[in-house]
Amino acid sequence: MSRVASIERNTKETQIKVSINLDGTGKSSLNTPLPFLNHMLEQICRHGLIDMDILAKGDIDIDDHHTVEDIGICIGEVLSEALGNKSGIVRYGHSYVPLDEALSRVVLDLSGRPDLEYHVQFPKAMIGKFDVDLLKEFFQAVVNHARISLHIDSIRGLNNHHIAETIFKAFGRALRMAVEADPRQSGIPSTKGTL
Repeated sequence: MSRVASIERNTKETQIKVSINLDGTGKSSLNTPLPFLNHMLEQICRHGLIDMDILAKGDIDIDDHHTVEDIGICIGEVLSEALGNKSGIVRYGHSYVPLDEALSRVVLDLSGRPDLEYHVQFPKAMIGKFDVDLLKEFFQAVVNHARISLHIDSIRGLNNHHIAETIFKAFGRALRMAVEADPRQSGIPSTKGTL
């Protein structure tokens, strides 16, 4: 069964196209006006072994917020569509990822219920020209539209870039674990019979 999906979202603030293949090799084509976000999204793909193409334009002359949030919305929606009814998947994923002095933990449940627990403190407000507050907005949008429970904890770190990168790498690895086919699971991994 092919686990691929595509979406196109056009508003007065953004124009975004996203396609995803959950059973990929980590290839990505990420064309957004936000170089740092491109770098972070590449971590999800590479470490999650997910193929993803993103073409995004947005009103970054006003602020980066709309573009970051809407990319998160689109990723959440294609993730949900590609997963289908979630039959036969592991469902849960977790990962610890270090980068030099930084260490982050990401735990997720493809539960069908959106919830974000985001416990991250950045030493500075910016990474270059990128506002670190937007990282929470990105993950909130993904969570809301993929309907997943996501716990992100920065355990330690001094460098903003290192902290952010450990989070995105850990998210990719946790997602990879959760979407994997479970050879012992023939149906929906829930006592309710649905996710």
